[in-house]
Amino acid sequence: MPKYYVNKNAQANGDHEVHKEGCNWLPFTENRIYLGYHNDCHSAVREARNYYNQVNGCLHCSEACYTG
Repeated sequence: MPKYYVNKNAQANGDHEVHKEGCNWLPFTENRIYLGYHNDCHSAVREARNYYNQVNGCLHCSEACYTG
């Protein structure tokens, strides 16, 4: 199972993006929250909603959860 993180810094539209470990767009350590191991991005996005109301998957590493 891969490790997932949520970006502490929101995008311009307010989304906090969920990234899989190894993603080229994974934020630096001080700008992310570790979400743990997850089978898929859907589970990681649910976990990220414990921290932020507006969450989205990364287009590059969590495409199945990316809503635009």
